[in-house]
Amino acid sequence: MSRKKLVRFKENEYNPNVVQEGKAIFEEVKGNWNSKQFQNDKPLVVELACGRGEFTVGLARVFPDQNFIGVDIKGSRIWKGSSTATAEGIENVAFLRTQIQLLEKFFAPEEISELWITFPDPFPRDGDEKRRLTSPKFLEMYKTLVKKDGIIHFKTDNTGLFDYSLELVQSREDIEVIGFTHDFYQSEWKDDHFGIQTRYEKMFSEKGEKIKYMKIKFV
Repeated sequence: MSRKKLVRFKENEYNPNVVQEGKAIFEEVKGNWNSKQFQNDKPLVVELACGRGEFTVGLARVFPDQNFIGVDIKGSRIWKGSSTATAEGIENVAFLRTQIQLLEKFFAPEEISELWITFPDPFPRDGDEKRRLTSPKFLEMYKTLVKKDGIIHFKTDNTGLFDYSLELVQSREDIEVIGFTHDFYQSEWKDDHFGIQTRYEKMFSEKGEKIKYMKIKFV
Protein backbone atom coordinates (compact mmCIF):
# COMPACT_ATOMS: atom_id res chain seq x y z
CA MET A 1 0.00 0.00 0.00
CA SER A 2 1.32 3.43 -0.94
CA ARG A 3 2.31 5.99 1.67
CA LYS A 4 -0.33 8.38 0.30
CA LYS A 5 -3.11 5.85 0.94
CA LEU A 6 -1.84 5.15 4.43
CA VAL A 7 -1.95 8.87 5.23
CA ARG A 8 -5.47 9.15 3.87
CA PHE A 9 -6.69 6.13 5.81
CA LYS A 10 -5.25 7.60 9.00
CA GLU A 11 -7.02 10.90 8.38
CA ASN A 12 -10.30 9.04 7.81
CA GLU A 13 -9.95 7.62 11.31
CA TYR A 14 -10.09 11.13 12.76
CA ASN A 15 -12.36 12.96 10.31
CA PRO A 16 -15.77 13.25 12.03
CA ASN A 17 -17.61 13.21 8.71
CA VAL A 18 -16.37 9.67 7.92
CA VAL A 19 -18.36 6.77 9.39
CA GLN A 20 -16.35 3.56 9.17
CA GLU A 21 -15.47 0.40 11.03
CA GLY A 22 -13.53 1.09 14.21
CA LYS A 23 -15.58 4.12 15.21
CA ALA A 24 -18.33 3.81 17.82
CA ILE A 25 -20.86 5.48 15.56
CA PHE A 26 -20.38 2.73 12.96
CA GLU A 27 -22.38 0.36 15.16
CA GLU A 28 -24.88 2.97 16.37
CA VAL A 29 -25.83 5.03 13.33
CA LYS A 30 -28.68 2.90 11.98
CA GLY A 31 -31.86 4.90 12.54
CA ASN A 32 -29.81 7.61 14.23
CA TRP A 33 -28.12 9.58 11.44
CA ASN A 34 -29.92 12.78 12.36
CA SER A 35 -29.24 12.57 16.08
CA LYS A 36 -25.75 11.07 16.19
CA GLN A 37 -24.08 12.37 13.01
CA PHE A 38 -25.80 15.58 11.99
CA GLN A 39 -27.52 16.71 15.21
CA ASN A 40 -30.55 17.97 13.29
CA ASP A 41 -33.76 16.65 11.75
CA LYS A 42 -33.11 17.52 8.09
CA PRO A 43 -33.98 14.98 5.37
CA LEU A 44 -31.30 12.40 4.48
CA VAL A 45 -30.18 12.13 0.85
CA VAL A 46 -27.87 9.22 0.01
CA GLU A 47 -25.53 8.72 -2.97
CA LEU A 48 -24.42 5.16 -3.68
CA ALA A 49 -21.01 4.40 -5.20
CA CYS A 50 -20.06 8.01 -4.48
CA GLY A 51 -16.37 7.58 -5.36
CA ARG A 52 -14.51 10.82 -4.62
CA GLY A 53 -17.70 12.43 -3.39
CA GLU A 54 -17.91 15.25 -5.94
CA PHE A 55 -21.65 14.82 -6.34
CA THR A 56 -22.38 14.31 -2.64
CA VAL A 57 -20.44 17.42 -1.68
CA GLY A 58 -21.87 19.35 -4.61
CA LEU A 59 -25.43 18.61 -3.51
CA ALA A 60 -24.57 19.59 0.06
CA ARG A 61 -23.36 22.98 -1.18
CA VAL A 62 -26.61 23.58 -3.08
CA PHE A 63 -28.99 22.33 -0.39
CA PRO A 64 -27.90 23.34 3.13
CA ASP A 65 -31.38 22.38 4.37
CA GLN A 66 -30.72 18.69 3.70
CA ASN A 67 -28.13 16.17 4.90
CA PHE A 68 -26.09 14.19 2.38
CA ILE A 69 -24.36 10.83 2.80
CA GLY A 70 -21.98 9.33 0.24
CA VAL A 71 -21.50 5.56 0.40
CA ASP A 72 -18.44 3.77 -0.98
CA ILE A 73 -16.07 1.02 0.11
CA LYS A 74 -12.90 2.75 -1.11
CA GLY A 75 -11.37 4.67 1.79
CA SER A 76 -8.93 6.61 -0.37
CA ARG A 77 -11.78 7.91 -2.53
CA ILE A 78 -13.96 8.82 0.43
CA TRP A 79 -11.03 10.76 1.88
CA LYS A 80 -11.22 13.19 -1.05
CA GLY A 81 -14.84 14.11 -0.47
CA SER A 82 -14.39 14.18 3.29
CA SER A 83 -11.39 16.51 3.02
CA THR A 84 -13.15 18.83 0.59
CA ALA A 85 -16.16 19.15 2.88
CA THR A 86 -13.93 19.77 5.90
CA ALA A 87 -11.85 22.41 4.10
CA GLU A 88 -14.99 24.26 2.99
CA GLY A 89 -16.73 23.96 6.35
CA ILE A 90 -19.65 22.00 4.88
CA GLU A 91 -21.31 20.32 7.84
CA ASN A 92 -24.32 18.72 6.16
CA VAL A 93 -22.31 15.96 4.49
CA ALA A 94 -20.92 12.63 5.70
CA PHE A 95 -19.41 9.51 4.15
CA LEU A 96 -20.15 5.90 5.02
CA ARG A 97 -17.43 3.40 4.18
CA THR A 98 -19.10 0.06 3.57
CA GLN A 99 -20.20 -2.30 0.85
CA ILE A 100 -23.52 -1.21 -0.61
CA GLN A 101 -25.09 -4.64 -0.20
CA LEU A 102 -24.81 -4.06 3.57
CA LEU A 103 -26.82 -0.84 3.48
CA GLU A 104 -29.59 -2.24 5.68
CA LYS A 105 -27.08 -2.50 8.54
CA PHE A 106 -26.72 1.29 8.54
CA PHE A 107 -30.15 2.69 7.64
CA ALA A 108 -33.50 1.99 9.24
CA PRO A 109 -36.66 1.46 7.16
CA GLU A 110 -37.75 4.71 5.47
CA GLU A 111 -34.81 6.64 6.94
CA ILE A 112 -33.67 7.82 3.48
CA SER A 113 -35.62 10.64 1.83
CA GLU A 114 -33.95 10.51 -1.59
CA LEU A 115 -31.44 8.21 -3.29
CA TRP A 116 -28.89 8.80 -6.06
CA ILE A 117 -27.18 5.97 -7.97
CA THR A 118 -24.47 7.62 -10.05
CA PHE A 119 -22.28 5.82 -12.57
CA PRO A 120 -22.04 2.46 -10.81
CA ASP A 121 -20.02 -0.47 -12.10
CA PRO A 122 -22.17 -1.92 -14.93
CA PHE A 123 -21.17 -5.56 -14.28
CA PRO A 124 -21.93 -6.43 -17.94
CA ARG A 125 -21.65 -10.21 -17.72
CA ASP A 126 -24.94 -12.07 -17.28
CA GLY A 127 -23.50 -13.96 -14.33
CA ASP A 128 -22.91 -10.67 -12.52
CA GLU A 129 -26.46 -9.38 -12.87
CA LYS A 130 -27.17 -9.67 -9.14
CA ARG A 131 -24.27 -7.29 -8.42
CA ARG A 132 -25.81 -4.44 -10.43
CA LEU A 133 -27.13 -1.69 -8.17
CA THR A 134 -30.43 -1.75 -10.07
CA SER A 135 -30.95 -5.53 -9.85
CA PRO A 136 -34.10 -6.90 -8.16
CA LYS A 137 -32.18 -7.62 -4.95
CA PHE A 138 -31.06 -4.02 -4.59
CA LEU A 139 -34.43 -2.60 -5.62
CA GLU A 140 -36.09 -4.56 -2.82
CA MET A 141 -33.60 -3.09 -0.37
CA TYR A 142 -34.26 0.46 -1.59
CA LYS A 143 -37.99 -0.14 -1.29
CA THR A 144 -37.51 -0.75 2.41
CA LEU A 145 -35.04 2.04 3.15
CA VAL A 146 -36.41 4.94 1.08
CA LYS A 147 -39.42 6.85 2.39
CA LYS A 148 -42.77 6.42 0.68
CA ASP A 149 -42.78 8.54 -2.50
CA GLY A 150 -39.05 9.21 -2.07
CA ILE A 151 -37.30 9.76 -5.41
CA ILE A 152 -34.58 7.42 -6.69
CA HIS A 153 -32.28 8.88 -9.38
CA PHE A 154 -30.10 6.76 -11.66
CA LYS A 155 -27.38 8.05 -14.01
CA THR A 156 -25.00 6.04 -16.17
CA ASP A 157 -23.06 6.24 -19.42
CA ASN A 158 -23.53 2.50 -20.00
CA THR A 159 -26.33 1.78 -22.46
CA GLY A 160 -26.58 -1.91 -21.59
CA LEU A 161 -26.97 -1.23 -17.88
CA PHE A 162 -29.47 1.54 -18.49
CA ASP A 163 -31.66 -0.51 -20.83
CA TYR A 164 -31.55 -3.45 -18.41
CA SER A 165 -32.55 -1.16 -15.52
CA LEU A 166 -35.31 0.62 -17.43
CA GLU A 167 -36.87 -2.62 -18.64
CA LEU A 168 -36.77 -3.99 -15.11
CA VAL A 169 -38.43 -1.03 -13.39
CA GLN A 170 -41.05 -0.68 -16.15
CA SER A 171 -42.06 -4.30 -15.57
CA ARG A 172 -42.85 -3.74 -11.89
CA GLU A 173 -46.26 -2.63 -10.70
CA ASP A 174 -44.82 -1.18 -7.51
CA ILE A 175 -42.54 1.32 -9.32
CA GLU A 176 -43.56 4.51 -11.08
CA VAL A 177 -41.13 5.75 -13.72
CA ILE A 178 -41.37 9.52 -13.39
CA GLY A 179 -39.11 10.14 -16.36
CA PHE A 180 -36.14 8.85 -18.32
CA THR A 181 -33.84 9.85 -21.17
CA HIS A 182 -31.00 8.37 -23.19
CA ASP A 183 -29.46 11.82 -23.64
CA PHE A 184 -29.52 13.66 -20.34
CA TYR A 185 -28.02 16.96 -21.50
CA GLN A 186 -30.54 17.31 -24.32
CA SER A 187 -33.53 16.46 -22.14
CA GLU A 188 -36.03 18.20 -19.89
CA TRP A 189 -34.28 16.58 -16.95
CA LYS A 190 -30.86 18.19 -17.49
CA ASP A 191 -31.25 20.52 -14.51
CA ASP A 192 -31.91 17.62 -12.15
CA HIS A 193 -28.25 17.41 -11.23
CA PHE A 194 -27.90 21.17 -10.63
CA GLY A 195 -24.84 21.46 -12.85
CA ILE A 196 -22.80 19.06 -10.69
CA GLN A 197 -20.66 16.51 -12.53
CA THR A 198 -18.46 13.73 -11.22
CA ARG A 199 -15.00 13.13 -12.63
CA TYR A 200 -16.28 10.07 -14.49
CA GLU A 201 -19.23 11.94 -15.94
CA LYS A 202 -16.96 14.65 -17.32
CA MET A 203 -14.65 12.00 -18.76
CA PHE A 204 -17.46 10.07 -20.43
CA SER A 205 -19.09 13.23 -21.79
CA GLU A 206 -15.81 14.46 -23.27
CA LYS A 207 -15.49 11.14 -25.09
CA GLY A 208 -18.89 11.70 -26.68
CA GLU A 209 -20.80 9.24 -24.53
CA LYS A 210 -24.44 10.21 -23.96
CA ILE A 211 -25.49 10.19 -20.32
CA LYS A 212 -28.60 8.17 -19.49
CA TYR A 213 -30.88 9.11 -16.62
CA MET A 214 -34.10 8.04 -14.97
CA LYS A 215 -36.06 8.97 -11.88
CA ILE A 216 -38.45 6.55 -10.20
CA LYS A 217 -40.35 6.03 -7.00
CA PHE A 218 -42.05 3.12 -5.30
CA VAL A 219 -45.83 3.27 -5.13
